Amino acid sequence: MVEPWNEQKDGPFREGALRKKLEARGYQVARYVYPPGTSFPEHSHHIDKIDAVVSGQFRMTLNGKAAILEAGDCIVVPRGTLHSAEVVGSEPVVSLDATRE
Repeated sequence: MVEPWNEQKDGPFREGALRKKLEARGYQVARYVYPPGTSFPEHSHHIDKIDAVVSGQFRMTLNGKAAILEAGDCIVVPRGTLHSAEVVGSEPVVSLDATRE
């Protein structure tokens, strides 16, 4: 479910390196900052997407299974998949939102 950053394969973790990794997979990438307390109720999208975390902690729930994403972690959210998300803790989440038609 969660794809952690792999320093041996991907090199040292940096936001730019994470962006390039997502773009190499054919995704368009946008950067967002979500303050503590932010949550997104269960929903789905008509496109494929990947949620990736640059910093902070983001709890993602897909099809009833929850995982906490931290720096370098990604999670694939196929089109039509019910999911929700929320910022965990007192730090904002810096997120790369990667989408593909």
